[in-house]
Amino acid sequence: MVNANPERFWNASKAGGSELVLRVCSALVLAPLALGVAYIGGWTFVVFWIVAALIVLWEWTSVVAGRDRSSILIAGGASALLAIVLAGSIGSAGEGIHAVRLLAAITVLVMGVLGVAALASRGERAWVTAGIPYAGAIGIAPVVLRSDTTLGFVAIVLLFAVVWATDIFAYFIGRAVGGPKLAPRFSPKKTWSGAVGGALAAVVVTVVIARAAGLNGMLPLAIIAALLSTAAQAGDLFESMLKRRFGAKDSGHLIPGHGGLMDRLDGFVAAAVLATLIGLVRGGIEAPARGLLMW
Repeated sequence: MVNANPERFWNASKAGGSELVLRVCSALVLAPLALGVAYIGGWTFVVFWIVAALIVLWEWTSVVAGRDRSSILIAGGASALLAIVLAGSIGSAGEGIHAVRLLAAITVLVMGVLGVAALASRGERAWVTAGIPYAGAIGIAPVVLRSDTTLGFVAIVLLFAVVWATDIFAYFIGRAVGGPKLAPRFSPKKTWSGAVGGALAAVVVTVVIARAAGLNGMLPLAIIAALLSTAAQAGDLFESMLKRRFGAKDSGHLIPGHGGLMDRLDGFVAAAVLATLIGLVRGGIEAPARGLLMW
């Protein structure tokens, strides 16, 4: 027989419900803020993502680095900040120098990696330095996408929608359906049913947004949505692996019910990088959002 404990079950359900309420309340504050800043665009948008990148870098080093990490944060933070500023200046640049500024931003990140590598101890060097391109990507990818004055805002909205739909529906469908675990070694609660459900939800919201924006090519956009959803879930699993590797439950305690900011942006950064790469390959540095959305 199963030794059931109704009181323990009730307390666990109550704790889970309280955490869900906190997550919903936090999302109701953060989602309109992120969308509002994306709508404003310009340097407001750039500064928003600079702050996010620096917070994530601080959380990353808190997880992977030892106690003495001030010099690492200064060097890494300076390189990430300068790189995102360079990426942010792309929108106001004249033709012919967009690519130069993006290359300069990437070069600054590489220099930051080299500088931090010299400061970090040998045992933690690989993980510490990995935080520099990770934080830089959080800022550079959305800023480059938003720099497209024609469809930049639509691209950011679609990116948010894909990540949020994936996260929400993967959670609820996974809990409702259950089934085989997706990656039990790193994240024992995630299931294949949740992963598939999240991807399908991302496709649906993408089609809705695309039709509302008057875009064509629904099949390619649906495929892109599925790819971005997969990337978001891979990013989520990567952070779970990172935290398990270093024995951390959350990356921080900044957001009630969510943990740290890195816990909220782990899927977004992977999806944003993939979306930006697709946009750059098809539309070039002057039209990355059009490259992503117009088929």
